[in-house]
Amino acid sequence: MRYKIKDTQNISSDCMVCGVNNPFGLKTRFHVTEQNEVIAVFTPQQHHQSYPQVLHGGITAAILDETIGRAIVPLTDSMTFGVTLDLHVQYKKPIPYGVELKAIGRITANNGRIFEGTGELYLPDGSVAATASGKYMRRPLEKFTNVEFLDRHWFKPEEMPETVSIGEQD
Repeated sequence: MRYKIKDTQNISSDCMVCGVNNPFGLKTRFHVTEQNEVIAVFTPQQHHQSYPQVLHGGITAAILDETIGRAIVPLTDSMTFGVTLDLHVQYKKPIPYGVELKAIGRITANNGRIFEGTGELYLPDGSVAATASGKYMRRPLEKFTNVEFLDRHWFKPEEMPETVSIGEQD
């Protein structure tokens, strides 16, 4: 399936999921679709493994958690995120590292300060490797970080794809 992208979300310097300067991070990019879903694009490496050739389940949970938590951004602004209250992950298939993977997150209920969402992690062939659902509290970034972080370490990547495909070649 091909998704038309309308925006790319901010990332940071040192985050384990999106940090461009974190040598052990996933360096994930988050793109907003026309349907206000968020697509995460990342390539996990060998140091993210659990069993040989298999991505650690905690990394899977982290990417799904972040993707769902970021799904509130298109409905608010780039300075508002979801802080996890509850997350349930179902692992369906072994997930490899060393290949580009994608996850999609969306909001399923939005009750003001509390929202709920779901997401899926896709293998390169388009099959679903893991799913998640969670409950989040909406929080402005300035409530849990400082001005230096926002000014120096929180930025929008320059590149934004026109489309992102899942299960087909871009």
